[in-house]
Amino acid sequence: MSHLVRSSRYLSRFKTPHFPRSQHSTLPFSTTTEDYNKPSRPDPPPIRVALTESAGRGVFSTRKIGAGDLIHTAKPILAHPTLSTINIVCYFCLKKLTSTEFHGKGVAFCSQECKENAKVFYEVETKADWLAFDDYCRNKGLKYPLLVKRLACMVISGAASAESLDILQPSNLSHEMVLEMEEGYGLLKSGFAMANISDEQMAFLTKEWYNSVLARIRINAFRIELAVGSYEDLLSSAAACIEAEAAVGNAVYMLPSLYNHDCDPNAHIVWIDNADAQLKALCDVEEDDELRICYIDASMDHDARQSFLLQGFGFKCNCLRCLSGD
Repeated sequence: MSHLVRSSRYLSRFKTPHFPRSQHSTLPFSTTTEDYNKPSRPDPPPIRVALTESAGRGVFSTRKIGAGDLIHTAKPILAHPTLSTINIVCYFCLKKLTSTEFHGKGVAFCSQECKENAKVFYEVETKADWLAFDDYCRNKGLKYPLLVKRLACMVISGAASAESLDILQPSNLSHEMVLEMEEGYGLLKSGFAMANISDEQMAFLTKEWYNSVLARIRINAFRIELAVGSYEDLLSSAAACIEAEAAVGNAVYMLPSLYNHDCDPNAHIVWIDNADAQLKALCDVEEDDELRICYIDASMDHDARQSFLLQGFGFKCNCLRCLSGD
């Protein structure tokens, strides 16, 4: 599929889950066990993170999980709308806007809460003129530098550490890739400098930091495709969403980034209303099974999948499906 962008994480293969369609309406959408007679605390998600035999860290089930069950939810560390949807989705949570949006300077938020939450980056961001930086991203078809800019604003505001993403695995950058990043780094730093951000506040913003963060975002960012309606609607229209390039933005998460890849996954990630992720089981999962998602469009043939994963993520897939030649 020629329109797929290298090194993005795509929706897992939307094969029909192994449960009757009549059960769709009863799918759980919260890990909270509710008792209306007394206050309750959310149940911990049924997962643990541990080392795998061949793929580094992985996520494992701590009990049996049924097909279609919600495994856990996750809020993004970073999220940013695409430049083409920046005026039609919330600038913070990426929810599609209605007529009741709360406006900022050239962007809008879906609620007063999102507008308040966005202060961790927005007050710094609006001090600078980002026209040249945005044009650079738009003209080169880049999306990940926008996430780097957002993290930099959060670091300058004191809301995040410059090492926030260090725990995530970075991609391997060729010398040519590093050279290509120099223009983006220069535009980012000059944008802050022209906004009178002090050298002390920008001390973390070195070329090495920029490249390191971008290398981590490059293989850990998910593109956000919102479901139009219910979870059942999502399953029936997933292929159409992929063909239509329906992404509203990109986001980086902590726990979902620890899931390893499989071309025949037992879990997938979905977004219903906004960038808050929901990890769901695609089939019955036994206790201590590793939970895996698909990083790419799994409808591609064997050779295309192998090439895509090697170029975009730096590994040869040895999942059972690939080993069988399917």
